[in-house]
Amino acid sequence: MIPDTAFMITAFVTMFVVIDPIGLAPLFVAMTRGMPANLRRRIALRATLVGVFVLLAFAIFGEALLSFIGISMPAFRVSGGILLFLTALDMLFERRTKRREDRSDEDDQDDPSVFPLAIPLIAGPGAIASVILLIGQRPGLEGTVTVLGATGLVMIIVVAFFLASGLIERALGKTGITVVTRLMGMLLAALSVQFVLDGLSAFGFGPGAG
Repeated sequence: MIPDTAFMITAFVTMFVVIDPIGLAPLFVAMTRGMPANLRRRIALRATLVGVFVLLAFAIFGEALLSFIGISMPAFRVSGGILLFLTALDMLFERRTKRREDRSDEDDQDDPSVFPLAIPLIAGPGAIASVILLIGQRPGLEGTVTVLGATGLVMIIVVAFFLASGLIERALGKTGITVVTRLMGMLLAALSVQFVLDGLSAFGFGPGAG
């Protein structure tokens, strides 16, 4: 079976934009400041593994859970698209970074790997909704493997950014990180609108209906 390259790219871009490894890097630096290098590596790996586990659980059981509570996939596409659009607005107006920083400040423990890094910064509502929406677009084994593969690749990038977060922060600077975040916000806004249009089309609205 020939893999759907366009869907692979869509899945990767969606998960990359929603999880936002570049935006997480300076927060990781702030939450692990003063820690030895080996401890920072362990925190980076643990946070990423927990995030992978949470997203994997929702990828496998998410649609079944929606069916159990009586929510159709088209309805979830519309609501998920709206949620992602709000996330995009936060990125465009820098509210998302400020909220993440507030969440990180609430954690007084020495090990921030599970909270707030893994949940909700990596595997947050936007990432969970995206996984379920993407798998809903391509039901079956191939779609699931594609989405999980794209998510896994993004998680590898997250670990790489965590381990090199200090260098990246110095290279991009505050202005560079702001520019990249806003560009990704614009891209996420377009993708979220597409989710809403797909959901409305499944309900019988729009040119793709029927």
